[in-house]
Amino acid sequence: MRSVLHRLAIVLAVVWSLVPIGWMIATSLKSNREITQDGTLLPATATFENYRSLFTYRAFGSYLTNSLVVTVLSVGVSLVVGTLGAYAIARFRLVWGVERRVAVFLLLARILPPVVIVVPAFLIVEQAGLLDTWWSLVLLYSAFNVSFVVWMMESFFREIPVDLEEAAMVDGDSRLTAFRRIVLPLAAPGLVASAIFAVIVTYNEFLFALVLTTTPRAQTMPVGAATLIGRIDIDWGAMSAAGVIGAAPIVLFALLVQRHLVRGLTLGAVK
Repeated sequence: MRSVLHRLAIVLAVVWSLVPIGWMIATSLKSNREITQDGTLLPATATFENYRSLFTYRAFGSYLTNSLVVTVLSVGVSLVVGTLGAYAIARFRLVWGVERRVAVFLLLARILPPVVIVVPAFLIVEQAGLLDTWWSLVLLYSAFNVSFVVWMMESFFREIPVDLEEAAMVDGDSRLTAFRRIVLPLAAPGLVASAIFAVIVTYNEFLFALVLTTTPRAQTMPVGAATLIGRIDIDWGAMSAAGVIGAAPIVLFALLVQRHLVRGLTLGAVK
């Protein structure tokens, strides 16, 4: 009986998650009349006009490209800086035991509501002359993601025996070489898990992208989808098509790295 209830709960959870996605896909294939007047559940005749209009009249290709470029660059920078920072905190001792508190202080940057710092961030970016550019988003997202990567990776580095690095350095490796050859491969699951969370958070971020960008040359996919909401009406077909296109890269990414995510979280839980 318990097994049946468990399976039923899983089925209900899957259905609960997939119904909105199915509705979005079906709406993206409907004509405007079917959406606003007929109210059909499924499209009578599937049409790709909503998708075509996004790339022909809405510059949605630019929004999607901007999201992908900003996500890849910011996550890459945050992984490099955050991993080195986490390793330094895990291996070196500072005065008054500061290394035990640095990760917590860094994590406070992620705890603060984004709306609290959006105005200072705008003023800094404006003074730097980076408004409406990729680099404003890359630098800001990297700063936020570094704190998370440091907090995530520190525990993984602490669990790797120092003896392994010392043995490599006795054999002639420098500390940086030992870190690259010995420590990083052992901490790879944590690195992958950190990258996955950073990608999801960065790709879906809306507030800073809305405030710091003003034209399609730098606006990201969430902001581009928001432009489909007009003062009088909402283009539901185009919005649904935008949702399908925008979700496709992150869904594909999640499917590709699912095994690594589960492994990284499991190792983190055990540690």
